[in-house]
Amino acid sequence: METIALAEVAAVLADPSRASMCLALLDGRAWTVTELAGAAEVAASTASEHVTKLTEAGFVVRVKQGRHSYVRIADPRVAELIEHLAQHAEHRPVKGLRSSVRVKRLEFARTCYDHLAGTVGVALRDGMLTTGLIDEADGLTLTARGREVLGALGVEIADGRRAMLRDCLDWTVRRDHLAGRVPAALLSHGVSAGWLSREGNRAVKVLPAAEKPFADLGVDLAGLRRP
Repeated sequence: METIALAEVAAVLADPSRASMCLALLDGRAWTVTELAGAAEVAASTASEHVTKLTEAGFVVRVKQGRHSYVRIADPRVAELIEHLAQHAEHRPVKGLRSSVRVKRLEFARTCYDHLAGTVGVALRDGMLTTGLIDEADGLTLTARGREVLGALGVEIADGRRAMLRDCLDWTVRRDHLAGRVPAALLSHGVSAGWLSREGNRAVKVLPAAEKPFADLGVDLAGLRRP
């Protein structure tokens, strides 16, 4: 039965159009079916059929807001599964300068669902641990100093049942970056505060305004090798 279930799940993502939609949704936003149709380069009616299959398989959920309907990744575990599969694909030999540049940008900074990944994401975990903002003695926890620093930076952590912090294996750096409510709030605030910008295809651009707040989080951005 497990073999059959695995084959069924794999079959859902084996379709290039559905795979393209899932990769687009990894940026953490909710998309309309029309937007997903554009990302997958298919007709809206075809995109709707693909979304139905993804919904039935538990990969995505539909969200209604007023008269509008949106689609988003079902939960962080699904996002991690797709991220890991995507990064496996990214490690195939790249062909051409354009593909090489794109891969390097993703390796440096990208979204992994709703948090930072890549070199910057791993450096953030290291920096917050080194400066005592987080602690891993008894599982990952946010320290009192961590709350103080994040509060001073204007980062508001939402309430919820989801873990505050947990490790997420980064498949480009091959080390852990941070996932959970804290890094999700940090990414969201970083974009709204002008520290970071989403560049499409999950790539994240680290802006000059990020140097001071990231230094407060223990990250020397100038010391990181940029693409």
